[in-house]
Amino acid sequence: MEVASHIQEIRTRAAAARHVGRSIGFVPTMGALHAGHTSLIDASRKDGRFTVVSIFVNPTQFAPGEDFAGYPRTTEADLNICREHGVDLVFTPSADELYPPGDQTRVRVGPLAETLCGPFRPGHFEGVCTVVARLFHIVQPDVAYFGQKDAQQAVIIRRMVRDLCMPLTIDVRPIVREPDGLAMSSRNAYLSPDERRQAAGVYAALCAGRDLIRAGERRAGKIVTEMRRVLARAGPCTVDYLSVVDPETLTDKTEATAPVMLAAAVRIGKTRLIDNLIVNEG
Repeated sequence: MEVASHIQEIRTRAAAARHVGRSIGFVPTMGALHAGHTSLIDASRKDGRFTVVSIFVNPTQFAPGEDFAGYPRTTEADLNICREHGVDLVFTPSADELYPPGDQTRVRVGPLAETLCGPFRPGHFEGVCTVVARLFHIVQPDVAYFGQKDAQQAVIIRRMVRDLCMPLTIDVRPIVREPDGLAMSSRNAYLSPDERRQAAGVYAALCAGRDLIRAGERRAGKIVTEMRRVLARAGPCTVDYLSVVDPETLTDKTEATAPVMLAAAVRIGKTRLIDNLIVNEG
């Protein structure tokens, strides 16, 4: 496994892999790797691709007052995980490498960023798309792997790739969960033991909504009410949203006709958790 911090190093190594006929698989991360990330790495490896992982805590996707300074940074442990999972190349750029002095260009996002997390994290998806676009241009992957947990991000990035005619495929893989259903996330480390137990209620609420749809309920308002009831039973929290949306357009649905995405963003203590379920029945 090679580790590089400079753009030209990554381009040279990726070009060498392409020269011998290898397809490039890319997993962009902010580090603090967990089983969700390794499932993406393993998918790229299983697909037979030369696998590149980036580790970069991107400052432009954090709003003032968010957790940029405190976001977990565990580079050595992350490199060990990458090595154990057969990663070929790891990119660990500095902020100045990706955002050099005088940098001005940003990728602006349209209506897909104005729903769900958008109103609660202004500028977030512009920052995400800007850094991901730069990483795509540097690595030039054939396939980039993302997790379904960040569903809105995946939809937006897929749209960016289409709109900007980027020559790659976005492969979105299923959410990896803890035994009690909590979606794997680097931010789970922020939870106290009591908060961690309560956090399982997010998935329980989504499952309650899914079960209602499977039982024939179509009224989105009724489904959201039931999800809120189940979530409240788990303990006190702040709900940013519990929504029934179209999984492609992310627009609210009043009738839960398949396919639908049940989406949640919940603050437990100081930790913001997001999760979703796609329901194809009904």
